Amino acid sequence: MRLVVFGLTLSSSWGNGHATTYRALLKAFAARGHDVTFFERDESWYADNRDLGEPDFCRLILYKGLNDLARFGKRIDQADAIVVGSFVRDGIPLAKKLCARRDSVTAFYDIDTPVTMAKLTRGECDYISADVMPQFDVYFSFTGGPFLKWIENRYRVKRAVPLYCSVDEMLYRPISAKPKWDLSYIGTYSPDRQPTLARLLIDTARKRPGMKFAVAGPQYPDGIAWPDNVERIEHVVPDDHPAFYAASRFTLNVTRCDMIEAGYSPSVRLFEAGACGCPVLSDAWNGLETLFRLGREIVICADTADALAALDMPEATRCGVAKAARARVLAEHTGEHRARELEAYFISAGTRSSNRRIEAELRESVA
Repeated sequence: MRLVVFGLTLSSSWGNGHATTYRALLKAFAARGHDVTFFERDESWYADNRDLGEPDFCRLILYKGLNDLARFGKRIDQADAIVVGSFVRDGIPLAKKLCARRDSVTAFYDIDTPVTMAKLTRGECDYISADVMPQFDVYFSFTGGPFLKWIENRYRVKRAVPLYCSVDEMLYRPISAKPKWDLSYIGTYSPDRQPTLARLLIDTARKRPGMKFAVAGPQYPDGIAWPDNVERIEHVVPDDHPAFYAASRFTLNVTRCDMIEAGYSPSVRLFEAGACGCPVLSDAWNGLETLFRLGREIVICADTADALAALDMPEATRCGVAKAARARVLAEHTGEHRARELEAYFISAGTRSSNRRIEAELRESVA
């Protein structure tokens, strides 16, 4: 299969979760014998922070704008399937042009589903629109559960299906390292996540001055009062994630408000930390129990007291949670699992698309 993807970024993991998601998925998809081309708009903020050179699993094409895509017309025209991702600049006119084609399966991959729905409701979404969504053969969503049926009904989407993030298990794996932090966190600053981060990590650090903590990620305001035992790290490239998790007794997952409200919206950090054998403390949301056994494979924390109790758990229990989480991730959430799902969805959508195309041609011939 010849797959073409227009995504936010593959080349840079700085300030986003799209890059590692695409890398794990497309690497595994290519390993199944498919040809993959990824089109990324050449944005300055990613150009200054690229952590992936020329990938060996796909062709990465950086383009300047929609007009620049004309020189790649043949490659696009030969695609069997085309995916447009969320937060792609000029995504609406791009999607309209691509969906007008009749020889390719087309899909929208929403890596920000609850955020997208909120933007659409406010009339502020500039990368997808209500009139374009029904034109795609399939709508892939980072969010699963009953929310997808609502999307189908509200936006007349032909088929909405979950395509969760995943992990490259060859990169994300346990390594030997001396623990440096008792609790760590990786995540770009977000105002709606900050109260939970403050409650579960910053306040916890203040109550455990003898423990060490770390917060890694860009764009945090200068005015945040970090305790002395919290180390700030601007950015950790994916190749260094396993070492970061290996140096953490626990790591923290904090979910954005829109995703908590929608439920069934796992962060890629859950799978990456799990694959590295680092136990995760997480806030609670509907659907998390369908991905991990609560209390056995992941530890739920509602407040500072819960975080303190988790940090004090016996070492044997901590190791048991880590081992169980890794087993779950490897059994259900690797790039290979998602690549198989993607392949099956394309085959199914391609069959329906072909049937519609034949029906349209028959109607035209009769007319």
